[in-house]
Amino acid sequence: MLAPRGETIVGYVGRLAPEKECHRLAEVANLPGVSLCLVGDGPTRGALEQLLPRANFLGYRSGLPLAHAYAALDVFVHTGTKETFGQTLQEAMAAGLPVVAPAAGGPLDIVKPGVTGLLFDPEQPGSLRQAVGGLVADPAMRARMGASGRGKVETRSWKTLTAELLEFYGSVINPAWAPGIRVA
Repeated sequence: MLAPRGETIVGYVGRLAPEKECHRLAEVANLPGVSLCLVGDGPTRGALEQLLPRANFLGYRSGLPLAHAYAALDVFVHTGTKETFGQTLQEAMAAGLPVVAPAAGGPLDIVKPGVTGLLFDPEQPGSLRQAVGGLVADPAMRARMGASGRGKVETRSWKTLTAELLEFYGSVINPAWAPGIRVA
């Protein structure tokens, strides 16, 4: 059982590798009323198990077991500052979870602060702890952000994203500000 005393389950889903910067989870591991859960596997798992001895490590999951893992969480935390797309952020939002992510890279395009989740300053020690602590203390805010995030990603699909990308490329190749000039 992930929360035997009714703790708020704060979780990370993804590869356990240096570039994911999961060591940042140490900031939230000892927050009162929090049960920390990591879903995934990789080369830093052993070091993280030592760093986060009270955390629950569920290992690699895919398909329905992965969906069940997301469903068990109350707050999703992403720690890496070098993400470009942020698939796990969108998966968490689709599961109705508020998202906490660094104010860097891909999360800046996905997380709307105060609406779908919170962004923390990766250069400011304690910023992640403060963001997660605020969500742990406010179940209504978690529910509101989770519902908003789910609404944001419900319309996203690979077909929609591809169409948006092609439209963007088209606007770059033939910009509206250059009528009559065709670059193709």
